[in-house]
Amino acid sequence: MRFFLGGYSADMGGRAEGVGTLLAGNADDVSAGGELARRTEVAVRADSPSWLAWHPTRAVVYAALEGRGVVQAYRRIGDERFVPHGGALEAGEAVCHIDVAPAGDALIAACWGDGRLVRMSLDAEGRPSKPTVLAAASDPYALAGMSQQTRPSRAHHVRFLPRDTMATTDLGLDLARFWRGTGTQGSRDVALARQTGPRHSRWHPSEHLFVVTELSNELYALAHDASGQWRVVAGVALSPGALAGDAAAELAFSRDGRFVYAGLRGSNTIAVVEVRGDGAQLRSIALVDSGVDWPRHHVVVRDTLLVAGQRSDEIAALTLDERTGVPGRARRRVDAPSPTCLLAAS
Repeated sequence: MRFFLGGYSADMGGRAEGVGTLLAGNADDVSAGGELARRTEVAVRADSPSWLAWHPTRAVVYAALEGRGVVQAYRRIGDERFVPHGGALEAGEAVCHIDVAPAGDALIAACWGDGRLVRMSLDAEGRPSKPTVLAAASDPYALAGMSQQTRPSRAHHVRFLPRDTMATTDLGLDLARFWRGTGTQGSRDVALARQTGPRHSRWHPSEHLFVVTELSNELYALAHDASGQWRVVAGVALSPGALAGDAAAELAFSRDGRFVYAGLRGSNTIAVVEVRGDGAQLRSIALVDSGVDWPRHHVVVRDTLLVAGQRSDEIAALTLDERTGVPGRARRRVDAPSPTCLLAAS
């Protein structure tokens, strides 16, 4: 199995030289527990491609070049090689996440540095153009007279949902924002508790949107009613064992959706939360060693959790107990320079 690696290069204090390639076992293996290997040559040279996203139908990948504040498309020309596909387009300060509309006609980029959400049109070949800034977020607590100082917007994540809906998170203003289509009609905002810092989200099979919070290290479930209005329906601490100063990063689900895995940078652990009932009953059940330093990103591959250690320059493979949901100790690892994103090859 092949994965492409995003990472930080020298412009952001990292060691990556572009988009890397990781091999993890064989594509036809029942288990994903095979040897890990990394190609020494990069798939394409790039400055800090910290997030990668595929076009839904074209052999095109989009990279958030975080340090430069631009989005660059790359066309795949071999199993492990890309070339630039059009020019780089300005997104905003510290662009950190991208998602592509299911129809393949647009992408949305989130910028945590200046809080911008930027829509880019995609042509028939997947080349981006026409960057347009979406409506800015407002501090819900300032509007309510509860905030004593101006807080910065920190747009951090974008996810396209069913029924022509898009969700974004604003880490600085404690917001989950919901948009029709690709954001041209404005948003409906849901305020989470103050200083939670919503970071990333995942769409659960139960049709709840799960949001992990970087500052408070919690997991929230959000649901919508028949009118399309969203609200928080559940929340739980990722683990009572989380340390002060921990910063939650990424979410991933077990294959059956019963368990949620959240990375905690600082204590360098993976928190495990069980999902019960209709998807709104959450229970923290375990906190285990991630096997890496600064678990920035992770993905579930069959019976394995692959974890990217940004500061330890490696990828670790943890076996998942599919009965209990708890990951075991790292059984395989491979060097990888400053990894920030794991993208399965299409």
